[in-house]
Amino acid sequence: MTSVLVVDDSQFMRTVIGNILADNGYEVYSASNGKKAVAAVAEHDPDIVTMDVQMPGMNGIDAVTEIMATNPTPILMLSAHTSKGADETFEALDKGAVDFLAKPSGEVSPNIASLADRLVEKVRAVEGVDATSMTEPRATATAAAGSTDEGAWPTHDTGGDSETTASGPYVKHPTIVIGASTGGPKIVEQIVTSLPVALGAKVLVVQHMPASFTDRLAARLDSLSNYDVYEATDGLRLRDGDIAIARGDYHMEVVSNVAGNVRIRLTQEERRHGVRPAIDVTMETAAERVSDPLCGVTLTGMGKDGAAGIAAIKEAGGATIAQDEASSPVFGIPKQAIETGCVDQVLSATDIPEGICSVFSQEAQSHG
Repeated sequence: MTSVLVVDDSQFMRTVIGNILADNGYEVYSASNGKKAVAAVAEHDPDIVTMDVQMPGMNGIDAVTEIMATNPTPILMLSAHTSKGADETFEALDKGAVDFLAKPSGEVSPNIASLADRLVEKVRAVEGVDATSMTEPRATATAAAGSTDEGAWPTHDTGGDSETTASGPYVKHPTIVIGASTGGPKIVEQIVTSLPVALGAKVLVVQHMPASFTDRLAARLDSLSNYDVYEATDGLRLRDGDIAIARGDYHMEVVSNVAGNVRIRLTQEERRHGVRPAIDVTMETAAERVSDPLCGVTLTGMGKDGAAGIAAIKEAGGATIAQDEASSPVFGIPKQAIETGCVDQVLSATDIPEGICSVFSQEAQSHG
């Protein structure tokens, strides 16, 4: 039987969450704060931990840090629907948590009734995660063609011991579409902070995430990247060096590609694969309407969203990349993309920026 440690300072929430999981066949343990959670993980060795973010004493972020250092375990954060809660959640993800769930705003909230399905879906998504893959330090990409001469440009310093370089020169006006779900935010961050300024790409990121979090993700990435990062808005025009994060609960479509710029629109049309935004929507419209060099990238996550989009980009003459199994916390989305037979490169998370740069190098394009 799969076991789950429920960590929350609210006895009410521990009971609600514990009952939901027990009713769905999970063995449940509980802890009321971060310090007790660390001890409970050492004692019970649970398969999964659900972790509240804000708790007295040792908070959820510190508990994640300690657990991942001593007994790596898949951790699902339960976060408040606030800007502060979102920022803390991203910090926890950076420390090694796999995913998060926005929990009801209050103990008598009518939203509690909707918690069960979302909670079980999230717990099932992280069940098979190799937690040790979440503890690896953030690495910078290697040189795209092994060159560090005057043809190479440094990118944003992501905190590692060495500076990322990528060789050029590059083609004009490249566009990248990145799709991710469970386990994605940290890897998306690795990629966008490793893209060379000289590449001058326009990047569209579809990360399955609630609307109350995508603006904070955009703000976080904007503070870390040398590119300008925005939460997508209807009619937004992306120029070289711009990144758009799909807004939660809206599909992000590519409308046009004129004079090196890409214009997008937001819609609330029917969900695809049960999600909105859907990776396929952005990739398929990019494949149809982007005439400049194009690359599609599928990252970690559960399900098949992105497979049809990768096939569309490949058919349109674009390049395609999928994250490999070893570096994917959840090898669902990349696996489905690979099985289409339309993926050009299968790369580790740390090698994907290099792969993107190699796609858009003028030398590669001239031999394509």
